[in-house]
This record gives sequence, C-alpha cells and structure tokens, in this order.
Amino acid sequence: MRYDKMKKLLRKPISLFVFSCIVSIGTLLLYNIPFFRYVADNSNESVGGRIFLLTSLVVIMLALNFMMTYLLMFLMRIVGRILLAIFSIINATAVYFIITYSVMIDATTIENVFNTRYSEASGFFSWGLWLFILVFGVVPALWCLLQPVVFGKAKKLAVYCGSSLVIALVVSLANFNQTLFISQHDTELGGLLQPWSYLVNTCRIASFSIDEQAEEIKLPDAKIADNDKAVVVLVIGESARKANFQLYGYKRDTNPLLSKLQDLKVYEATSCATYTTAGSKAILEPKDSGDLYELLPNYAFRTGVDVAWRTSNWGEPPIHIDEYLTDDELGDQYPDVDKDYDGILFAGIRQRIESSKSNKVLIILHTSTSHGPKYADKYPMEYEVYKPVARNVEEGEKNVGLLVNAYDNTIRYTDFLLDNLISTLRAMTDWKSAMIFISDHGESLGENKMFMHGLPMKLAPKEQYEIPFLVWTSENFRSYKTKDELPAVLEQHYIFHSVLNLLSIDSPAYNKDFDIFK
Repeated sequence: MRYDKMKKLLRKPISLFVFSCIVSIGTLLLYNIPFFRYVADNSNESVGGRIFLLTSLVVIMLALNFMMTYLLMFLMRIVGRILLAIFSIINATAVYFIITYSVMIDATTIENVFNTRYSEASGFFSWGLWLFILVFGVVPALWCLLQPVVFGKAKKLAVYCGSSLVIALVVSLANFNQTLFISQHDTELGGLLQPWSYLVNTCRIASFSIDEQAEEIKLPDAKIADNDKAVVVLVIGESARKANFQLYGYKRDTNPLLSKLQDLKVYEATSCATYTTAGSKAILEPKDSGDLYELLPNYAFRTGVDVAWRTSNWGEPPIHIDEYLTDDELGDQYPDVDKDYDGILFAGIRQRIESSKSNKVLIILHTSTSHGPKYADKYPMEYEVYKPVARNVEEGEKNVGLLVNAYDNTIRYTDFLLDNLISTLRAMTDWKSAMIFISDHGESLGENKMFMHGLPMKLAPKEQYEIPFLVWTSENFRSYKTKDELPAVLEQHYIFHSVLNLLSIDSPAYNKDFDIFK
C-alpha cells in the first residue's frame, strides 16, 4: 500500500512553479553547503552582519536557480529536463571533489578536466564517488526526468521570472557594502557555487581555446652560430615538488644518485602556474605572456635544430615538429622496455642522438612520473623503497603518511632516470651535452587538507609552485653564472633562453638576463 501511494504521488502532476521551487531548494541544500561554509568562515562581519549576508545569499541563490529552472523547463521542455538531470549529476560530482580534495571548480580545474586522459581520470574512481553520485546526482536527476509538470501559460513565465530577477537585484543592492568582500574572494566564491561554477568557467575555457587556435606569434628569424656537436635533453617533470627532493634538504634520501654528482647544479625555482598546460607553456615560451608565442621546440626546429618530443603526458601547448612520439609509439619501437613507466621515454636516447644528421639536437621528455592520484602506479616495484603506500589520494586522505610514501617513491624513480640519462650523455665524449630537469608545477600532499594541484596561484600553497630546477652539462660546455649574477629564485622562462645559448642559436628573441649561463 505504501508503495502504491508513493507511486501515485510521483505520478501526480505539479505546477512548474512548485517544480522550480523544489529544484531551487534542492540545488541549494545538496550542492552549495561548501559555498555557505566558506562565506561563514571568511566574512569579517559581526554575527548579525554575517547572518544578514548569508540570508541574502540564500535568497539570491534561490531566486536565480528558480528563474533558470523555470526558463529551461518552459522554453525547452524535454531538453530542459535532460539539462537539469545532467546538472544534478555534474553538481554531485563537483561537490564530491570539493569536499574530498579541497578543489575549487574554477577555469583551471575545468581546463584540467578537458586535458585529462581516461587513464588518469580513472584514478579518481572509487565506490565512495559512485555512491555519492548515485545518491546526490542520479536520484535527483531521475526525479527531474520523470516528475509530471503542468507548464501553465506564458504570462506566468513573465511574472515569476521577472519577480525572481527583481528580488535578486534588490537583495544584491541591499548588500552593496559587501562588494569588497566579494571582489577579494571572487575566485573562491565562484569556484564553490553550483551549477554556475562549471557553466561559467566552461564558457571561459571555450573562449580561451578559440583564442589559442590562432596561429602562434612567430619569433624573429634566428641562425645557428657554430658547427659544434651539441645536444640538450630537457626533461619536463610532472607534479614534482621541491619539498620532497633530498637535493633541497628533504630528510629522506629521495635522490641517492643525483646527490652524489658534484657537477649537478641545483637552483631554487617557482612555477608560473599550478597545472600542466600553463606550466609547460611557461617552460617553453620566451617570456611571461597571455599570448601564444612560438615555443622553444617549434622555434628551434624552424631554425634547423633536430628536435624530438617524447611524452607520456598531455596538456602541452601546440608542438609543431616532425618527431612527436607518445609512450605507446615508443613502446612499439622498444618492445623490451615497459611502456607503463616513464623509462620508455629514455629508451634509445644515445642511439637517437648519434644517428642525427644535425650537429644540434634538442630532445624534450614530457614525463608523468609524479602525477596523482595513483602515485603508486607510476614506478616499477623495485623503486618502492618507502612502505606501505596508499594506492590513491582518496585512500591517502585517511593516512597521509602512506600517500607521501608513494609520492616519495616517484621521486626516487625520477632520481634513477635522470642519473642514468646523465651517465649516458657523459659517455658521449664526441658531443657537448646538457641535461635540464624542471617541473611544470608542484603538488599538495595533505598540507592544510589539500591534495593534488591546480589551485589558482593567488590561493595555491607553496607546495604547488615551488619546483626543482636541476642542470648538468658536460665538461667545458658552458660557464655558469654565479649566484650573485642570478636572482635567488628562478622562473620557468629561464629554460628558453638557456637552451638557445646551449644550442648556439643566435636570435633577437634571446634575453641574456634570463640565461643561467654566461
């Protein structure tokens, strides 16, 4: 009997007004508690002022969500239902990641979503995630799809939506004195507000993507100044943070091999961003700019350098060279090397250099060694020195020490790869050679309950932007500038100009102030 009553209740039509009210209230209660918690924790108002601000935000949110729901349903009918159902599932997913990983759904996060492959995204899948989405996403979505609705006349549309807009505007004006608070916290507030966070930021990313499709700004023509045989191997690290490198004073011996090298230079450095696309772009461009200038591999290739790009990663800016190889393609070339780890990128390096028909060679290795959430999957078992390990970030939340163990093992594996590369280059006495390692960004490992990376720079903790910058050169290749001739902390743009120097590329784009060599 109770089931029959419930079935009849669900089949009973309700007015579009009631439907929109339910959706609006449900959106507030199910998906926006982190937003209100942030406002309550960060407002400097008195208790009374804080209550007034929170109440005002509740009214504004209810009014705007009501208006959006009413418009979608009245104007789009079935399509509107489908969109609301999709919003419910995305809202639930967004809130899960906000709660679990302390992320914010800003433009950076959305760009990371679009630039993440399934192999990495699957690392976030867990029973907790699926259960959360089922309860807070799928169930509300089914209700939006199945609940009968009486739509009413267009006159009511104008009255209800117009009234909602007026209410939102009046309450906003009543809080005009909160303009400073909102401007100071606009990134956080926008990143926690569902569904507006991902809707607005997806539109922003789409706009950015259209802009980036424009042809890159060509740099002035350059020329190679000598015929000396020189090779530079640039290794772009992924999510490698300075704090966990023994070379920078970390208490664990995460660099047992590199720490023994007397001719390895170790620089203090910071990244220009906390996510791969912007971080790798900064490494490859001549200066800090929102424009898309010709990148280092493209420029060197156009100038006559033999350039190869090898990657197990993604998200880099446009690369226009003849030899661009993924880990899968390299696995086909070197079947004896396990392509599941970044060692595949280093396979056959000596043969590749010595077979070049050019006297200038640039090889860029874009790794993924320290990328989460499954750090423990990024290295062969023989490099699992620190045990036990958390298999993913979600498991690591319960015991951060286990997560750090897994992450530190990725740094040990990086240490082996770089040391082996240096040994290879050192043995090539016919070539002047250099190895440069720099990370695209850092990583949070539970500090202040933050994990992974991708926070906006103004909010990011230092763990997400303090990065390792390591340089080795063969004997008598180039003279290094002294510490007094360089800033205390270098930025990623030093790579572009230092590599031009190493490859003897004479260019008007070269800036000696951003070169670590004399």
